[in-house]
Amino acid sequence: MSLLLSSRFSVTFFAGGVVPNPLDIRFQRVSGLSSSVETSTVNEGGQNLYTHRLPKRVSYGNLVLERGFVLGSPLNAEFEAAMSFFRFAPSNVLVTLFSEAPEDVKVAAIPVAAWLFLKAFPQRWATADLGAAEDRVLIDTLELAYTSMQVMKVG
Repeated sequence: MSLLLSSRFSVTFFAGGVVPNPLDIRFQRVSGLSSSVETSTVNEGGQNLYTHRLPKRVSYGNLVLERGFVLGSPLNAEFEAAMSFFRFAPSNVLVTLFSEAPEDVKVAAIPVAAWLFLKAFPQRWATADLGAAEDRVLIDTLELAYTSMQVMKVG
């Protein structure tokens, strides 16, 4: 068993669920890789010491992507259509984690884990504050809701 570094990853958007977007692949941060089981509580007649908690459904947090502000990207156009015209074109999104190759070995990145987000659509778009006294990269935060997440078998 080995520990993995979280710094080598890619994000791939599949327009229409199948066509990869080769331009919007670089992100500095991905968060929201989470799921939880909602439960319902059932009381048993005459039983006052405990209740039964039964699984109800799986729910997911939003997928949150951060990157430097980009002009003319297809992903930005999709977010603009959603936020300005309320037009949504859900796409599948694949997040892949790659192995860390030793510095002295020139090896192609090897996928070690992956998550597929089905029918993802824009839910929130935020750009960092502008400040005349600060000289830093302007960061966009893109937040996506989705139908379901599948952990992909890699290797």
